[in-house]
Amino acid sequence: MVVIWTSVVAVGGTLMGAVITHLFQRLAATRSEQFARSEALRQERTATYSSFAAAVEDYRHGQAGRWYRMRQSHVAEAFIEARDEAHRLRTATRQVLYRVKLLTDDQEVVLAAEQAYQCARDVSTAQDQAEHDALDAGARQAIEEFVTRAAPLTR
Repeated sequence: MVVIWTSVVAVGGTLMGAVITHLFQRLAATRSEQFARSEALRQERTATYSSFAAAVEDYRHGQAGRWYRMRQSHVAEAFIEARDEAHRLRTATRQVLYRVKLLTDDQEVVLAAEQAYQCARDVSTAQDQAEHDALDAGARQAIEEFVTRAAPLTR
């Protein structure tokens, strides 16, 4: 009878050990999966946010070039090229802006991105050099504010 009880305790202990091991392995796998997902999201955000900052900076520069060429002549080929380049840069910037919106739930980051885009767009609307300089500085500041707001989401 003692042998039977010994066998029952041994089998029960083995089964209990197997169940506990399974639970710990499942928990470890879940944690590992969550970490991998969060790391992938962090990397994607880092790539997208830096791409947006670069794109909107290029767009700001393109709008400034467009503004300077417009002062020279509305019909000159240089103005038409600058205008077309600014339009291409606007499209590229909007594409990355959409990716920013898809990757974040933080509305402040989205609003900062939209503000940076709008400020860059407005650079070409200045009426004189002083207004152009102010709009250009405002666009640069808006880009910096976007980077500052987005940075914590990449850490």
